Amino acid sequence: MTPSAWLNAVVPLVANLPQKMPASERYRHLLATVRRLFACDAVALLRLENDCLLPLAIDGLSPDTLGRRFRVAEHPRFQRLLEARQATRFPPDSPLPDPYDGLVEASQGQLEVHDCMGVVLQMEGEPWGLLTLDALTPGRFTPAQVESLGAFGNFAAATVAAATRIQRLEQWAQSEHLQAERYRRAASQPSRQLLGQSPVFKRMLKELDLVGASDLTVLITGETGVGKELVAQALHERSARRDQAFVSLNCAALPETLVESELFGHVRGAFTGAVSGREGKFELADGGTLFLDEVGELSLAVQAKLLRVLQSGQLQRLGSDREHRVDVRLVVATNRDLASEVRAGRMRADIYHRLSVYPLPVPPLRERGRDVLLLSGFFLEENRCRLGISSLRLEPDAQEALLAYEWPGNVRELEHLIGRSVLKALGRQSPRPRILSLSAQDLGLPSPDPMSRPWDDDSTSLGAPAAVAKPAVPTLGLRQTVEAFERRLIEQCLLRHQHNWAAAARELQLDRANLARLARRLGCNSPPPATGLSQRSTRSDDRP
Repeated sequence: MTPSAWLNAVVPLVANLPQKMPASERYRHLLATVRRLFACDAVALLRLENDCLLPLAIDGLSPDTLGRRFRVAEHPRFQRLLEARQATRFPPDSPLPDPYDGLVEASQGQLEVHDCMGVVLQMEGEPWGLLTLDALTPGRFTPAQVESLGAFGNFAAATVAAATRIQRLEQWAQSEHLQAERYRRAASQPSRQLLGQSPVFKRMLKELDLVGASDLTVLITGETGVGKELVAQALHERSARRDQAFVSLNCAALPETLVESELFGHVRGAFTGAVSGREGKFELADGGTLFLDEVGELSLAVQAKLLRVLQSGQLQRLGSDREHRVDVRLVVATNRDLASEVRAGRMRADIYHRLSVYPLPVPPLRERGRDVLLLSGFFLEENRCRLGISSLRLEPDAQEALLAYEWPGNVRELEHLIGRSVLKALGRQSPRPRILSLSAQDLGLPSPDPMSRPWDDDSTSLGAPAAVAKPAVPTLGLRQTVEAFERRLIEQCLLRHQHNWAAAARELQLDRANLARLARRLGCNSPPPATGLSQRSTRSDDRP
């Protein structure tokens, strides 16, 4: 490329530095410029977080790459780039495995990367991350291009710095308590985190930011396996209590005789086997957050004692007359319709209203579109590390099968499916391959139904083109098709909000009365409540 052409490609990046734009847009322009300058098949921007590299933006790589977390110690090429502190090219015959083998989308038949180079991006004198370029053709990159990449790394670092500073200012303006999300890490693998880019998932994140900074009691609702405990942890991280304890208790996993002791503690001799005193979860979480999962499983007797703690902040250990005062932010979760539990007499109405101060529904995986590919990438990388495989990838038909499946078990089902499929595919291949590709047959999912997702949202990852799907042929007229879509949308929204019409109207951006009239006209399965507890619960939930 001539100097003038190189300059014409770089000048727009410099011009954009003082402009206000989302970080994702800046990164998209950056990667597009890299591909024009260096004619590579794939490019990625990765941020260094502790001992892992997190992909922020990709171009030319499989969409599930954005969900992967690359541990530097397990990828010697990344490690060498970070240590070099300058642009580095790996020769085509390098014995070091390439992390992107099988992930480049430029060719269907060729899986291995044959030429690659990268440069470390520094901010305030420290490595911030990497910009990596890959090509499937050997000898694509020349020594002159390596030198040019070293110079271009300064522009890339300036772009990243501008995006980072603007993001910090926006976070500070929203609240002085909001900080960058911290990653909890286990000894062997990165901690679980909320991951997604779909519109419905981003709306949930906005609600998390809104209520996280408060001390309101939050009721997290959603189907089994959607990740309610991860949402509770994210609430804690966004609160002023983030430096205090986060204590969790699964109410369904304990026998009824032990629930009271687990919650409130006991003194020595309170019951058979109580050889010493013990603090309960409320005391352990004093100053922090207590998360009660499956709160609908608590008995009426325990509910009454829980209500007293919520009202006064005081509790008594089992077998003791002494009062203990605690300051706890309560977050609860359930996959039940608690309003129905109240009507059935299995839950007290007063405790229900105390727990549902701020209902927070977690969307099921089937409504999150292409988030399933990001999550798949995360689980693929976990299994790759655990099994010692050089590279794990999804075939195009496997991606289509994942997108078309309804996921009754949600994210937990996806995690188990990926782990099971990797083991089965690995067991069928001998000797062990360096690049393991999972096909739709390996996943064992039912064949995609072309009409199962006619209105799937387009939440494609940055730089990753969506798979081209054949449009479904409507069997009804335009009006009937639109009405069917509206009916399905309203019923799904009501299901997410446990038939809370006020909350559903807010999500659909409609007046509640107009939503009720539209639902009656469409003949929805769930007519608007007119009287009784549902209406009272709706009014209570509608209060901020």
